[in-house]
Amino acid sequence: MAKKEETPSMVASFSEFKELKNIDKTTMMSILEECFRSVLAKMFGTDENIDVIINSDKGVVEIYQNLEIVPDGEVVDPNLQIGLSDAIAEDDPDAEVGDDHSRVIDFGSFGRRAILNLRQTLQSKILDLQKEAVYNKYKDLEGELVSGEVYQTWSKETLVLDDDKNELILPKSESIPGDYFRKGETIRAVILRVENNNNNPKIIISRTHENFLRRLFEIEVPEIHDGLIIIRAVARIPGERAKIAVESYDDRIDPVGACVGVKGGRIHGIVRELRNENIDVINYSANPELAIKRALSPAKVSSIRIDEETKKAEVFLLPEEVSLAIGKSGSNIKLATMLTGYDIDVYREEEDEDDIYLDEFKDVFEEWKIENLKNLGCMTAKSVLKMPREILVEKTDLEEEDIDEILKELRSEFEYDETDSDDEAAEAPQAAESEAPGAAEAPESEAPESPEAE
Repeated sequence: MAKKEETPSMVASFSEFKELKNIDKTTMMSILEECFRSVLAKMFGTDENIDVIINSDKGVVEIYQNLEIVPDGEVVDPNLQIGLSDAIAEDDPDAEVGDDHSRVIDFGSFGRRAILNLRQTLQSKILDLQKEAVYNKYKDLEGELVSGEVYQTWSKETLVLDDDKNELILPKSESIPGDYFRKGETIRAVILRVENNNNNPKIIISRTHENFLRRLFEIEVPEIHDGLIIIRAVARIPGERAKIAVESYDDRIDPVGACVGVKGGRIHGIVRELRNENIDVINYSANPELAIKRALSPAKVSSIRIDEETKKAEVFLLPEEVSLAIGKSGSNIKLATMLTGYDIDVYREEEDEDDIYLDEFKDVFEEWKIENLKNLGCMTAKSVLKMPREILVEKTDLEEEDIDEILKELRSEFEYDETDSDDEAAEAPQAAESEAPGAAEAPESEAPESPEAE
């Protein structure tokens, strides 16, 4: 009796397994039948003459082997044939030669080894099915937002578990600079890609992809979720700065104001999620010139020259606007290029012929100091002198002493030129009197007084 109860209890345990793995009833029964047939085929040599009936409600499996009735003594293959007297003895009194006889197979009577084989086969097939289901589920969700619980953090990646305990991998390269996770913490990311090598799905998630910013805006801004505002383009330097171009389908809705929210209420949550990444929201325009002007904000562009074929744009600005257009470490112009799709070159609107490029001071200043000034948009000596000292201190990596030294050197360069030109002008009228000794001595002695007075 104990062996007969083996099959029902086994099916019941498989039913619990089904609930844990979210496999639907029909699929579960199909797999169970396939597993029984696989094991029975090994036991009897074939499963073509075997019927497997599964009662999922009662957790019972009924197995019947259909045998051809042959005269006694003429049985060639006992797995396909049965003698007439044996058929009658198996509760088939009306059996006749040539008929089919259904023999009840008690799977539990085949012993623990057969049942263990069946369990292993079933678990293997269900595991393969589960992997396939995970792959199909997440493959369709690429680019979508997902949340999970941090399970383990290593130097190169973080393991995250979703609500179904599926493993999500967050590589270090896809983490925002400054990301630090604790075990048990819930984090959000987008599904970057799903790999399936050797039927082993690997789900890669990202917090640096532009779609992560898109999905956060869809959550925080109802107008975007409802389709009243559409995100046209996104450009990101993760953890530093981002630009997003939005457009409204309703003239009554200000897309920028809706995205920012009252007192920045909507965008503040996104900024916190992105580790204080600065976000510029601008109005989208299909006009390339207007789009580039907006993308370079807060700089004010004077004029633009665009080449549509090469997708290049030459932007002209006043000298004081150049540093704003370029941004710290070139971030602003880089994001504008990403956002518009145009390769943008910045030029000063006015060039001073008396100005000197900073590269000519490499024998005076260390090269890294010059690069710091150039990253601020200062390419010439006069552009540095026009820049407020507090801006130079705040926007560069230079010490105040270094900045003061640079300013002093640059000022002395131009003061020398002015003095030199004044001396030449003073000496010009005296050229005709150069034959009279000492005639030029008096003006020379008085000449230094002029700069000192200034």
